[in-house]
Amino acid sequence: MQTPAERSLGRGRLVHILVSGPSMVPTLKHDDHVLVHRTGRVRPGDVVVGSFRARPDLLVVKRAVRREAGGWWLVSDNEAVTDDSRRYGPAKVYGRVVVRCWPPRRIGIVSRTDLSGAE
Repeated sequence: MQTPAERSLGRGRLVHILVSGPSMVPTLKHDDHVLVHRTGRVRPGDVVVGSFRARPDLLVVKRAVRREAGGWWLVSDNEAVTDDSRRYGPAKVYGRVVVRCWPPRRIGIVSRTDLSGAE
């Protein structure tokens, strides 16, 4: 059975998502539009879309840090925002953010960050 977050993604391999909130600043900003490739291939440092077991109705855009027994440990790029795995634990990941497609002045590839020194 799909969670509300999974249903909201639809079935396509490439999904459009509107970013809401400041948790991924400076990488992504409120009202950025991104394309998500729905794939199982996620690596530490990727920006991903997922959901936490405690919040199955909410899609989140976060950075994948490491794979854990219960899913992926996800963190916000904005350290002041703690609505991530530090609060909710591991998350289920649905796909990897590949490109920012709106607004025009911010169009570009969303790149992976090297987390070799991350916790």
